[in-house]
Amino acid sequence: MQLRGRHQLLELLCVSVCPNLSDFVDLQTLSSWATSSVEEVASTGPGIRFFQLYVYKDRNVVAQLVRRAERAGFKAIALTVDTPRLGRREADIKNRFTLPPFLTLKNFEGLDLGKMDEASDSGLASYVAGQIDRTLSWKDVKWLQTITSLPILVKGVLTAEDARLSIQAGAAGIIVSNHGARQLDYVPSTIMALEEVVKAAQGRVPVFMDGGVRRGTDVFKALALGASGIFIGRPVVFSLAAEGEAGVRKVLNMLRDEFELTMALSGCRSLKEITRAHISADWDLPRLSPRL
Repeated sequence: MQLRGRHQLLELLCVSVCPNLSDFVDLQTLSSWATSSVEEVASTGPGIRFFQLYVYKDRNVVAQLVRRAERAGFKAIALTVDTPRLGRREADIKNRFTLPPFLTLKNFEGLDLGKMDEASDSGLASYVAGQIDRTLSWKDVKWLQTITSLPILVKGVLTAEDARLSIQAGAAGIIVSNHGARQLDYVPSTIMALEEVVKAAQGRVPVFMDGGVRRGTDVFKALALGASGIFIGRPVVFSLAAEGEAGVRKVLNMLRDEFELTMALSGCRSLKEITRAHISADWDLPRLSPRL
Protein backbone atom coordinates (compact mmCIF):
# COMPACT_ATOMS: atom_id res chain seq x y z
CA MET A 1 0.00 0.00 0.00
CA GLN A 2 2.75 2.46 0.94
CA LEU A 3 4.75 1.74 -2.19
CA ARG A 4 1.73 2.19 -4.44
CA GLY A 5 0.89 5.46 -2.73
CA ARG A 6 4.38 6.81 -3.30
CA HIS A 7 4.27 5.86 -6.97
CA GLN A 8 0.90 7.58 -7.35
CA LEU A 9 2.29 10.76 -5.86
CA LEU A 10 5.40 10.73 -8.00
CA GLU A 11 3.38 10.05 -11.12
CA LEU A 12 1.04 12.95 -10.38
CA LEU A 13 3.41 15.58 -9.11
CA CYS A 14 7.14 15.12 -9.31
CA VAL A 15 8.65 17.64 -11.71
CA SER A 16 10.96 14.96 -13.04
CA VAL A 17 8.02 13.68 -15.07
CA CYS A 18 7.08 17.21 -16.18
CA PRO A 19 9.98 18.08 -18.47
CA ASN A 20 8.06 20.78 -20.30
CA LEU A 21 6.52 23.87 -18.73
CA SER A 22 3.25 23.06 -20.50
CA ASP A 23 3.09 19.86 -18.41
CA PHE A 24 3.36 21.72 -15.10
CA VAL A 25 0.79 20.40 -12.62
CA ASP A 26 -1.72 22.66 -10.84
CA LEU A 27 -3.44 21.43 -7.70
CA GLN A 28 -5.26 22.65 -4.61
CA THR A 29 -4.83 21.78 -0.94
CA LEU A 30 -8.00 22.17 1.12
CA SER A 31 -7.69 22.67 4.86
CA SER A 32 -9.71 20.72 7.40
CA TRP A 33 -10.74 24.14 8.68
CA ALA A 34 -11.97 25.46 5.34
CA THR A 35 -15.33 27.22 5.18
CA SER A 36 -16.28 24.99 2.23
CA SER A 37 -16.57 21.23 2.66
CA VAL A 38 -14.65 18.60 0.72
CA GLU A 39 -17.87 17.68 -1.06
CA GLU A 40 -18.59 21.28 -2.06
CA VAL A 41 -15.09 21.76 -3.44
CA ALA A 42 -15.22 18.44 -5.32
CA SER A 43 -18.52 19.45 -6.92
CA THR A 44 -16.89 22.44 -8.66
CA GLY A 45 -15.26 20.23 -11.28
CA PRO A 46 -12.26 18.01 -11.94
CA GLY A 47 -8.84 18.74 -10.52
CA ILE A 48 -6.03 17.37 -8.37
CA ARG A 49 -6.79 18.08 -4.73
CA PHE A 50 -5.04 17.28 -1.45
CA PHE A 51 -6.70 17.34 1.96
CA GLN A 52 -4.76 19.16 4.69
CA LEU A 53 -5.55 17.26 7.86
CA TYR A 54 -5.48 18.46 11.47
CA VAL A 55 -5.62 15.59 13.94
CA TYR A 56 -8.44 15.90 16.47
CA LYS A 57 -8.56 14.27 19.89
CA ASP A 58 -11.48 12.18 18.68
CA ARG A 59 -9.90 9.82 16.16
CA ASN A 60 -13.34 8.81 14.86
CA VAL A 61 -13.69 12.39 13.62
CA VAL A 62 -10.32 12.12 11.87
CA ALA A 63 -11.26 8.81 10.24
CA GLN A 64 -14.56 10.26 9.00
CA LEU A 65 -12.79 13.28 7.49
CA VAL A 66 -10.21 11.15 5.71
CA ARG A 67 -12.84 8.82 4.26
CA ARG A 68 -14.94 11.76 3.07
CA ALA A 69 -11.92 13.27 1.33
CA GLU A 70 -11.16 9.92 -0.29
CA ARG A 71 -14.75 9.52 -1.52
CA ALA A 72 -14.68 13.10 -2.86
CA GLY A 73 -11.73 12.21 -5.10
CA PHE A 74 -8.90 13.87 -3.17
CA LYS A 75 -5.52 12.40 -4.12
CA ALA A 76 -3.43 12.74 -0.95
CA ILE A 77 -3.53 13.65 2.73
CA ALA A 78 -1.28 16.49 3.90
CA LEU A 79 -0.86 15.73 7.60
CA THR A 80 -0.18 18.95 9.51
CA VAL A 81 2.42 18.18 12.18
CA ASP A 82 3.48 21.65 13.35
CA THR A 83 0.26 22.70 15.09
CA PRO A 84 -0.50 20.35 18.00
CA ARG A 85 -0.38 23.60 19.96
CA LEU A 86 -1.16 26.95 18.40
CA GLY A 87 1.56 29.60 18.43
CA ARG A 88 1.02 32.91 20.20
CA ARG A 89 -0.63 34.85 17.40
CA GLU A 90 -0.77 38.30 18.91
CA ALA A 91 -2.87 39.84 16.15
CA ASP A 92 -5.56 37.20 16.74
CA ILE A 93 -5.43 37.86 20.47
CA LYS A 94 -5.66 41.62 20.01
CA ASN A 95 -8.57 41.31 17.59
CA ARG A 96 -10.24 38.46 19.54
CA PHE A 97 -10.33 36.57 16.27
CA THR A 98 -13.24 34.26 15.53
CA LEU A 99 -15.27 33.38 12.46
CA PRO A 100 -18.12 35.75 11.57
CA PRO A 101 -21.59 34.29 12.18
CA PHE A 102 -22.22 33.54 8.50
CA LEU A 103 -19.15 31.26 8.25
CA THR A 104 -18.49 27.87 9.84
CA LEU A 105 -15.89 25.12 9.57
CA LYS A 106 -17.99 23.25 7.01
CA ASN A 107 -16.23 19.88 7.30
CA PHE A 108 -17.35 19.63 10.92
CA GLU A 109 -20.92 20.93 10.76
CA GLY A 110 -22.56 17.53 11.11
CA LEU A 111 -20.23 16.67 13.98
CA ASP A 112 -21.12 19.74 16.06
CA LEU A 113 -17.52 20.93 15.75
CA GLY A 114 -18.02 23.55 13.06
CA LYS A 115 -18.51 26.60 15.25
CA MET A 116 -15.63 28.64 16.65
CA ASP A 117 -16.90 30.37 19.77
CA GLU A 118 -15.87 33.82 20.89
CA ALA A 119 -13.21 33.97 23.60
CA SER A 120 -11.48 36.51 25.81
CA ASP A 121 -8.40 36.34 23.56
CA SER A 122 -8.41 34.27 20.34
CA GLY A 123 -11.34 32.10 19.38
CA LEU A 124 -9.05 30.03 17.15
CA ALA A 125 -6.61 29.40 20.00
CA SER A 126 -9.45 28.26 22.25
CA TYR A 127 -10.80 25.98 19.54
CA VAL A 128 -7.40 24.38 18.92
CA ALA A 129 -6.76 23.88 22.63
CA GLY A 130 -10.10 22.14 23.00
CA GLN A 131 -10.08 19.96 19.89
CA ILE A 132 -6.58 19.27 18.52
CA ASP A 133 -4.58 16.33 19.83
CA ARG A 134 -1.36 17.49 21.51
CA THR A 135 -0.05 13.91 21.65
CA LEU A 136 0.45 13.78 17.87
CA SER A 137 3.44 11.55 17.08
CA TRP A 138 5.10 9.57 14.28
CA LYS A 139 2.83 6.65 15.16
CA ASP A 140 -0.06 8.67 13.75
CA VAL A 141 1.50 8.63 10.27
CA LYS A 142 1.41 4.84 10.41
CA TRP A 143 -2.11 4.85 11.86
CA LEU A 144 -3.39 6.96 8.97
CA GLN A 145 -2.03 4.38 6.54
CA THR A 146 -4.31 1.80 8.14
CA ILE A 147 -7.46 3.80 7.39
CA THR A 148 -6.72 5.09 3.88
CA SER A 149 -4.93 4.07 0.71
CA LEU A 150 -4.16 7.71 -0.08
CA PRO A 151 -0.49 8.77 0.09
CA ILE A 152 0.38 10.70 3.27
CA LEU A 153 2.49 13.84 3.05
CA VAL A 154 3.98 15.23 6.27
CA LYS A 155 3.50 19.01 6.32
CA GLY A 156 5.61 21.16 8.64
CA VAL A 157 9.10 19.67 8.32
CA LEU A 158 12.10 22.01 8.68
CA THR A 159 15.03 19.71 9.56
CA ALA A 160 16.93 16.76 8.14
CA GLU A 161 16.13 14.73 11.28
CA ASP A 162 12.38 15.15 10.86
CA ALA A 163 12.68 14.39 7.14
CA ARG A 164 14.32 11.05 7.93
CA LEU A 165 11.76 10.27 10.63
CA SER A 166 8.91 11.09 8.21
CA ILE A 167 10.25 8.62 5.68
CA GLN A 168 10.80 5.97 8.34
CA ALA A 169 7.17 6.39 9.39
CA GLY A 170 6.06 5.72 5.81
CA ALA A 171 5.37 9.22 4.50
CA ALA A 172 4.95 9.37 0.73
CA GLY A 173 6.14 12.98 0.60
CA ILE A 174 7.28 15.94 2.67
CA ILE A 175 6.13 19.55 2.68
CA VAL A 176 8.73 21.97 4.03
CA SER A 177 6.60 24.52 5.86
CA ASN A 178 6.78 26.85 8.85
CA HIS A 179 3.03 27.53 8.85
CA GLY A 180 3.49 30.99 7.36
CA ALA A 181 5.89 31.81 10.24
CA ARG A 182 2.81 32.19 12.48
CA GLN A 183 3.68 29.39 14.89
CA LEU A 184 7.06 30.55 16.21
CA ASP A 185 8.88 33.87 16.02
CA TYR A 186 12.32 33.74 14.38
CA VAL A 187 11.71 30.33 12.82
CA PRO A 188 13.87 29.72 9.72
CA SER A 189 12.31 30.57 6.40
CA THR A 190 11.32 27.55 4.34
CA ILE A 191 13.73 28.41 1.52
CA MET A 192 16.56 28.27 4.11
CA ALA A 193 15.46 24.85 5.38
CA LEU A 194 14.61 23.31 2.00
CA GLU A 195 18.03 22.08 0.86
CA GLU A 196 18.77 20.35 4.19
CA VAL A 197 15.49 18.44 3.95
CA VAL A 198 16.02 17.54 0.29
CA LYS A 199 19.48 16.13 1.04
CA ALA A 200 18.08 14.07 3.92
CA ALA A 201 15.30 12.67 1.74
CA GLN A 202 17.90 11.40 -0.77
CA GLY A 203 15.32 11.16 -3.53
CA ARG A 204 13.27 8.56 -1.67
CA VAL A 205 10.18 10.79 -1.60
CA PRO A 206 9.30 14.11 -3.27
CA VAL A 207 9.89 17.23 -1.19
CA PHE A 208 7.60 20.23 -1.62
CA MET A 209 7.80 23.71 -0.14
CA ASP A 210 5.38 26.42 0.89
CA GLY A 211 5.83 29.87 2.38
CA GLY A 212 7.32 33.11 1.12
CA VAL A 213 6.68 32.56 -2.59
CA ARG A 214 5.84 35.93 -4.10
CA ARG A 215 7.52 35.88 -7.53
CA GLY A 216 8.36 33.43 -10.27
CA THR A 217 12.02 33.79 -9.29
CA ASP A 218 11.10 32.32 -5.88
CA VAL A 219 9.70 29.24 -7.62
CA PHE A 220 12.88 28.93 -9.69
CA LYS A 221 15.11 29.13 -6.60
CA ALA A 222 13.10 26.48 -4.77
CA LEU A 223 13.28 24.08 -7.71
CA ALA A 224 17.03 24.72 -7.99
CA LEU A 225 17.38 23.74 -4.32
CA GLY A 226 15.65 20.44 -5.01
CA ALA A 227 11.93 21.03 -4.45
CA SER A 228 9.59 18.80 -6.43
CA GLY A 229 6.87 21.43 -6.35
CA ILE A 230 5.74 24.65 -4.70
CA PHE A 231 2.58 25.48 -2.74
CA ILE A 232 1.38 29.10 -2.86
CA GLY A 233 -0.86 30.55 -0.15
CA ARG A 234 -1.04 34.24 0.61
CA PRO A 235 -0.77 35.59 -2.97
CA VAL A 236 -3.82 33.48 -3.83
CA VAL A 237 -5.72 34.60 -0.73
CA PHE A 238 -4.89 38.27 -1.30
CA SER A 239 -5.86 38.16 -4.96
CA LEU A 240 -9.08 36.32 -4.14
CA ALA A 241 -10.01 39.05 -1.65
CA ALA A 242 -9.17 41.79 -4.14
CA GLU A 243 -10.69 40.48 -7.37
CA GLY A 244 -12.27 37.08 -6.76
CA GLU A 245 -11.68 34.30 -9.25
CA ALA A 246 -10.28 36.72 -11.83
CA GLY A 247 -7.72 37.91 -9.30
CA VAL A 248 -6.54 34.39 -8.54
CA ARG A 249 -6.21 33.63 -12.26
CA LYS A 250 -4.25 36.84 -12.73
CA VAL A 251 -1.76 36.21 -9.91
CA LEU A 252 -1.15 32.60 -11.00
CA ASN A 253 -0.55 33.75 -14.58
CA MET A 254 1.85 36.41 -13.30
CA LEU A 255 3.82 33.83 -11.33
CA ARG A 256 3.87 31.46 -14.28
CA ASP A 257 5.03 34.19 -16.69
CA GLU A 258 7.76 35.34 -14.29
CA PHE A 259 8.90 31.77 -13.79
CA GLU A 260 9.02 31.07 -17.52
CA LEU A 261 11.00 34.27 -18.09
CA THR A 262 13.45 33.32 -15.32
CA MET A 263 13.95 29.95 -16.98
CA ALA A 264 14.57 31.56 -20.36
CA LEU A 265 17.05 34.10 -18.99
CA SER A 266 18.84 31.30 -17.11
CA GLY A 267 19.13 29.15 -20.23
CA CYS A 268 16.76 26.44 -19.01
CA ARG A 269 14.59 24.85 -21.69
CA SER A 270 12.84 22.45 -19.30
CA LEU A 271 12.28 21.95 -15.59
CA LYS A 272 14.90 19.20 -15.60
CA GLU A 273 17.55 21.71 -16.64
CA ILE A 274 17.07 23.82 -13.49
CA THR A 275 20.00 22.85 -11.25
CA ARG A 276 21.75 23.94 -8.08
CA ALA A 277 24.42 25.58 -10.24
CA HIS A 278 21.89 28.25 -11.29
CA ILE A 279 21.79 29.90 -7.85
CA SER A 280 24.18 31.10 -5.18
CA ALA A 281 22.82 30.77 -1.64
CA ASP A 282 23.82 32.78 1.43
CA TRP A 283 25.31 29.66 3.00
CA ASP A 284 27.50 28.74 0.02
CA LEU A 285 31.25 29.04 0.33
CA PRO A 286 32.51 32.26 -1.26
CA ARG A 287 33.43 31.85 -4.90
CA LEU A 288 36.97 32.99 -5.61
CA SER A 289 37.40 35.21 -8.60
CA PRO A 290 40.22 34.26 -10.96
CA ARG A 291 43.35 36.40 -10.75
CA LEU A 292 43.75 38.88 -13.54
